[in-house]
Amino acid sequence: MKGKYKKRICGMIGLSLLLGGCLDKEGEMNGPYKDTFVRVQEYEGDGYVLRGGEEADKIAEEKSEEVKEAVRDFFIDTYKTDVKVHNIVGNVDGATVFVESTGPVRFYSSAIVSMDLSEKRVWDVSSLDGDVEGDIQGGLYRLLFKNEFQELNQYLSGVVSTNAVVGKTEKSLQNVGGSGYMTPYYYLSVPPDDEAILPVYETYLEDPATPVSELKSLFSVKHFSAEDYNITVQLYMEKEQAEPDKNLFNQIQKDLKAMDSIPKGNYSIIINDNLINEKVDDGIKDNSLELSFPDSIVKE
Repeated sequence: MKGKYKKRICGMIGLSLLLGGCLDKEGEMNGPYKDTFVRVQEYEGDGYVLRGGEEADKIAEEKSEEVKEAVRDFFIDTYKTDVKVHNIVGNVDGATVFVESTGPVRFYSSAIVSMDLSEKRVWDVSSLDGDVEGDIQGGLYRLLFKNEFQELNQYLSGVVSTNAVVGKTEKSLQNVGGSGYMTPYYYLSVPPDDEAILPVYETYLEDPATPVSELKSLFSVKHFSAEDYNITVQLYMEKEQAEPDKNLFNQIQKDLKAMDSIPKGNYSIIINDNLINEKVDDGIKDNSLELSFPDSIVKE
């Protein structure tokens, strides 16, 4: 089971557990947030919730400055990376804090702040195993191959400007993104233990000011596998009642297959209708058009 497919299944399972919902045999979300949809153009991540977070959410708001300072210190001390805190969402034991890096290595991520709810006291800051590492490595991959990512960005911006589709709002990425290098039109997932970029990551941790040229020389082409670098293109229909555009879906596949100047990686494509579930930050539904593992497009 390759990267994107495995990551998405794990993400869906984890999401259902956090929300107190469940997945049916087709993998669709059931539970209290099954039908909480809004237009994607209006979605900024404000309605996002985590299971059992009501009490912690109130405390986190009261202690927001303390929480923000603790999270910024965590990223500086652990990853030598300065971040901006965008959003704090209560969870069953404390808060999940969504951040964005401020330096040239661009990525979104999150941290978990545990709190003593009875005493309203912040305890500790941590992260899920490998999550921040993978997020930073995605940002590093984008930095090393900046020109190729600019080509991809330009292509997708052109698709949006000439077709009746849109991406997610920048605000929603800030508030609930937390998944590495992301744009309104796609996101990149890199395995945190990948041997190709690990030397780059280790050098970055030793000295974040290391020149990009030196970092790029450390990238191991020998150990690189395009199948493990998952780039998921996800667009939404512009009009509220519009069904996902099959012709555009097929055209994007054709274009990506023909392009040689975009980043190497494993490309999945999703076109949703206009609605996104505001509680779980997901627009995939029965009518979504999706190309993913094992049919994804591998650019080597």
